[in-house]
Amino acid sequence: MSRRDERQAQVAGRIVLAQFILTLAFAAGALAFAQTTALSILIGGGACTLATSLFAASVFGPYEARRPQALVGRIIGAEIGKLILVIGIFVFAFARVDDLNVPAMLAAYFAVQVLPAIIAPYWGAGSKP
Repeated sequence: MSRRDERQAQVAGRIVLAQFILTLAFAAGALAFAQTTALSILIGGGACTLATSLFAASVFGPYEARRPQALVGRIIGAEIGKLILVIGIFVFAFARVDDLNVPAMLAAYFAVQVLPAIIAPYWGAGSKP
């Protein structure tokens, strides 16, 4: 793995860590209002964090630079796996969690997905080479 690849993998790891911390922070804040809302936030943020972890583990493994089509295939496969995982978690939550706060779950998923990506350029992960 080259130095640039290592740096990108480190940034991916930091994004996953930021997602995990945001999920816990949002859920702790919601716990002051209602346990069901906090649980819904944990499900939404946890689904996002787990899916991003799966994606990062799939994409940032070793690959040969001579075969860029293999990397594209891994990215597409990781995205499909991510979608299947998130849909599965959400379907399970709809079926098994009583009093699920769907807006809170979806808002947590969205916030945990977007906020670390907004912060990432300040970690050196932006569009700069």
